[in-house]
Amino acid sequence: MSDSATKSEFDPPKGKLKNLRTLWSFMLLYKTQIILASFFLVIAAGTVLAIPSALEGIVDSFTDSTSKSIKDYLGLLVGTVIVMALATAFRFYFITWLGERVVADIRKAVYERLITLSPEFFEVNRPGEIVSRLTADTTLVQSIVGSSVSIWARNMLIAIAGTIWLFIMSPKLMGLISIVIPLIIGIIVIVGRRVRALSRTSQDKVADVGAQAAESLSALNIVQAFTQEDTEAQRFGDRVDDAFFAARLRIRVRAFLTATIIFLVFGAIALVIYQGFQDVSAGVMTSGEMTAFIFRAVLVAGAFGALSEVYSELQRAAGAAGRLAELLNAESAIETPTNPVSISNNIKGHIIFDNVNFAYPSKQNEQALKGFSLDIKPGETVALVGPSGAGKSTVLQLLLRFYDPQSGHVSIDGTDIAETDPTDFREHLALVPQETIVFADTVANNIRYGRQSASDDEVLKAAEAAAAREFIERTDDGFDTFLGERGTRLSGGQRQRIAIARAILRNSPILLLDEATSALDAESELKVQTALDNLMEGKTTLVIAHRLATVKKADRIIVMDEGKIVAEGTHDELASKDGLYKRLADLQFGSN
Repeated sequence: MSDSATKSEFDPPKGKLKNLRTLWSFMLLYKTQIILASFFLVIAAGTVLAIPSALEGIVDSFTDSTSKSIKDYLGLLVGTVIVMALATAFRFYFITWLGERVVADIRKAVYERLITLSPEFFEVNRPGEIVSRLTADTTLVQSIVGSSVSIWARNMLIAIAGTIWLFIMSPKLMGLISIVIPLIIGIIVIVGRRVRALSRTSQDKVADVGAQAAESLSALNIVQAFTQEDTEAQRFGDRVDDAFFAARLRIRVRAFLTATIIFLVFGAIALVIYQGFQDVSAGVMTSGEMTAFIFRAVLVAGAFGALSEVYSELQRAAGAAGRLAELLNAESAIETPTNPVSISNNIKGHIIFDNVNFAYPSKQNEQALKGFSLDIKPGETVALVGPSGAGKSTVLQLLLRFYDPQSGHVSIDGTDIAETDPTDFREHLALVPQETIVFADTVANNIRYGRQSASDDEVLKAAEAAAAREFIERTDDGFDTFLGERGTRLSGGQRQRIAIARAILRNSPILLLDEATSALDAESELKVQTALDNLMEGKTTLVIAHRLATVKKADRIIVMDEGKIVAEGTHDELASKDGLYKRLADLQFGSN
């Protein structure tokens, strides 16, 4: 079992550089766009630093009263601005395109990873928080890759190149500014670490908000039925306030960082201006040189100030990237062997549970199955009955290999399913779950989920066999009717018949029925039971049922209690003996 699946929370990020490296690995797929964006970024930054040179010429030309020179420098200034504008536009296009593309790739990669993880992972990690990572964190990364990184790189170029230029222009004046540069860098690094930690906390709180909303809205009928609207609103409000307070602390630290940097930088510039005017008065510098120096110094100071803000944004991106990297690196507890054994396409459906012991990850001290052994012959219909919590559904979970037992083996036709590729053997199983899942899609596509290659005619026949065609054709759009989120437009019985049609269409040699007719009325149950009887012919069928009337015809009934088999036999055999099954039968059918 992988560590990732046994932790109740995700691991914290191991470091800013490692987290940003995740983004870089996605960005490297688009080297052309990176090169073009970098090229135009350098041009844009260079033209910004060149503007003070044009201003220097203009100011000195006024002093010398040389009108021709003024026109030349004005033309140079206009040309520089035009080049800067075009370069900035191209830089914006390529970097924004890159941000959108990278985030789209990350979303796809994260989702592709998520749907391969075993249910064990989602048992110990909240789906609502995971959805928040898939949406909110990727949106943050998009703004960073598509904007902040470009701004950071542009300001870094201006800051470095401008500083060198200022040293060349006047080492004396630049010496005054350089006093504060190490102090600025130190503050950015030290406070930046604090911002990164606060950003991580803030993002976690936002994820809590999403998880709370998803939980309450998915159970809206229960909330309203028990008139708990005010309670849920209060709980959601508390989560929102927690997120706000976490964000407020991060904002305060960022505001302090920005104010400190601006004060230090522009304080140094004030000293430079004072000393510069002294040099102009002494004839050491011309007015134009002084103007260019101050203008360029302001640009450099603004770049350093912007770096402090963007650095904080990059820290947030590092936190978001770290959270996404955790999902990308999450390992499924259900591993595919290096050299998986292939299951024959013509399987017979011989299922064996051999001394299986199993406990769910979140309940390690409670064994769901204890020394469970069961041999199901090909074509046999076996029913599992027993009280709630007896371990019936766990048997199906292990047969589908949603979990691996701690000890013992589960095999199909003599092949241990742990030695196979899960997607390989699952193709031979069809499931009708107790909690029917209907997707926000058309009726036809929901049925076709059983077999994507099925024709329209096959879909129609499957619906008819499941006693679903009549209610489907009564809808406005028939099989093209959109069912809404989680199939909210259907009744519970209708959703169940859609799930049965899906299993009928799959036509697999092994059929798993988990309370398949529990939500049906008497008339529909009779129709569906007839369809299921035909469907089960020649198939190995494992049935879970609380209503014993549905399993009377089973070849064998397995009675379970507390994770163990306590009795087995036909309905008549078990009903004639004292025991758990007889007690259940007497309760449901009435005793003599």
